[in-house]
Amino acid sequence: MKKTTTLLLLVLVTVAPVAAQKLEKINPPGLSKPASGTYTQIVRAGKLLFIAGQTATNSEGKVVGPGMKEQVEQVFANLLTALKSQGADFSQVVKMTTYVTSISEFRAPDVAAVRARWVGSSPPANTLVQIQQLADPAYKVEIEATAVLP
Repeated sequence: MKKTTTLLLLVLVTVAPVAAQKLEKINPPGLSKPASGTYTQIVRAGKLLFIAGQTATNSEGKVVGPGMKEQVEQVFANLLTALKSQGADFSQVVKMTTYVTSISEFRAPDVAAVRARWVGSSPPANTLVQIQQLADPAYKVEIEATAVLP
């Protein structure tokens, strides 16, 4: 009986804080507003930030630039807008997932230089996936990110 009580207390102590964690859904200014009922730009769970895939759209929802370099620049600017809205920056990003329509374009030296400028010398974990098409045929890249606040 004592072991059962101890086990039950241990479960309650470790599970209760997780169950009580509040999720905040945030669409910060500076990012395009999602269509109603489709998605949220940021979900905050305690110290975790989950940032929806950012594309090369400006705050009005217009695609910026036809080339990979211009689009990657806008995507990182959008990610920074999302991060700053929560008091964070790229140093708190722990994981990114990058979807591209052309890995060879994404790995071009000029595009790699843009990415390096934004993430610095200590980049987060990243998964790179080439797909046939993103949500809009004009999109060449989409990056989602997870960050941990201090």
